[in-house]
Amino acid sequence: MKPVAVGERIVANIYEAEFEPFVNDRGENDGYALQLDRSRPLGTGFHVYRMEPGATTIPHEHTGNEEFLVISGDLTDNDGRVYREGDLVLMKAGTQHCSHTERGCMLAVYIETPEKTL
Repeated sequence: MKPVAVGERIVANIYEAEFEPFVNDRGENDGYALQLDRSRPLGTGFHVYRMEPGATTIPHEHTGNEEFLVISGDLTDNDGRVYREGDLVLMKAGTQHCSHTERGCMLAVYIETPEKTL
């Protein structure tokens, strides 16, 4: 086996790395993302997503499946479902929702394709 070559590995610590503003298709800041694979649009593929305390995402529809793991904090969907630390969630393509956080949250996320704003 050959060693990992320079440029074949990217490492970032989620507690130390700088997150980028995730700007939705309305041009509004909709949280912050840390995404290492920049061959995909920001907020698609695998990334870590952070919401500040009191933040609410814009209503959107998933054009592909979304999976996320709540790393820290709280997240509540518009139907009242509360996700807590350790919850692993699958939102299927076609799901429409928005989410709110009281204390702020950090999620490990995989989204197949960009979301559609409602």
